[in-house]
Amino acid sequence: MSVLARQIRARYAADTVTVYQAYSPQIAIPAVAAGRFVAPFKRDRMTWIKPSFRWMMYRCGWATKPGQEHVLAVEITRAGFEWALARACLSHYDRDLYEDEAAWSRRLKTSPVRVQWDPERSLQMQALPHRSLQLGLAGEAVDRYVDEWTVTIVDITSTVRRIRGLLAAGDHLAAAAQLPAEHAYPLPEHLRERIGASLPT
Repeated sequence: MSVLARQIRARYAADTVTVYQAYSPQIAIPAVAAGRFVAPFKRDRMTWIKPSFRWMMYRCGWATKPGQEHVLAVEITRAGFEWALARACLSHYDRDLYEDEAAWSRRLKTSPVRVQWDPERSLQMQALPHRSLQLGLAGEAVDRYVDEWTVTIVDITSTVRRIRGLLAAGDHLAAAAQLPAEHAYPLPEHLRERIGASLPT
């Protein structure tokens, strides 16, 4: 089955969706203990959340990059996730979404959420022809993420290391079996248009 060029694929339930972040132990360990992000997590910085497990692995190098040694699975409310999508602006100008560059620039300056569509990655971290969503949260969106949307924070670093070990041993089938199940997220039409997701055929 072909995958749409721009499609949100995620692990989700009736009321929640899982996103991934990677942090240093100084941020990750207190967050897991508290069940929410606490100091030294900084609310005044943009924080990027990723529904795609494989893209997170590409970004953090399977939990080997400095400052990204702990991978967190953050379960947030779907209502919060969709609030963010409804207020998002692409991080780059797209003539199909915005009247002109000035209109895009105005929205960019006032939006608390950034959208990036980056090439999805295979298990071997090769770029795939379809894209994966990243959401950058700033200002009000970060406050809502921390105070309202977060349901659970789970440190999945041990799972990440286990999959990395299987890949290093050449057992790609066993590694793939450890991946979280991700499915196309059911986007309402107004949200699909807002973030430039592909129209289902």
